[in-house]
Amino acid sequence: MLIIQPIIAQVKPPIVQKPVHAPQSVQLATFFRLAAQANVKFNYPKGFREIKAVNDEDFSFDYALDLPGKDFEIWFQVKSEKENWTSYEHSQNTPNSQLANPDSLYASTGAAQASALTGDTKYYVRNIPPSVLKRYNADAGKSFLLTLLDMPATKHYKYALLITLQKNHTGRILAVCFTNEKGPEFYKNIDRASNCLKFKTSPQ
Repeated sequence: MLIIQPIIAQVKPPIVQKPVHAPQSVQLATFFRLAAQANVKFNYPKGFREIKAVNDEDFSFDYALDLPGKDFEIWFQVKSEKENWTSYEHSQNTPNSQLANPDSLYASTGAAQASALTGDTKYYVRNIPPSVLKRYNADAGKSFLLTLLDMPATKHYKYALLITLQKNHTGRILAVCFTNEKGPEFYKNIDRASNCLKFKTSPQ
């Protein structure tokens, strides 16, 4: 037996594990295009699965993922601010212009999304510290810890962490992480996806 087993092992073809790639869907291709316009790089996070992003009159997101069996999903929205900046700069020569500085939109957009998800303005918000912003090549950012409305659109999840990031003159990222439990596992799952989106270091 000691002689036969090595021979059999040599005859059997080696088992090669194929690498797992992100699903090549229309949704993903569109998201890559939107991310490129906002000068954002997306790396498909290991272990996650693509799901259909919510895009209706209440919530408009570009891409979504979940962790199978983990009671966790994340929605993404990316926006280029380049056209807004061109319009804003032109408006500076117009008397009584009402256009807001595009670099401030990340905060108002995050607050509006948080209110839509909670039904009010009672949520915990904090500025993202510079050390964390640096990881994402971002200039500003905020996080919102939410207790959600009970809605079919959000699959009746109870809680969410909303994160919004800004790259001045370039674009913004908004991500919402959903869960039913706010324990350590929730933040562990967030960490698993934490490096999937960031701004590129140089303009395109």
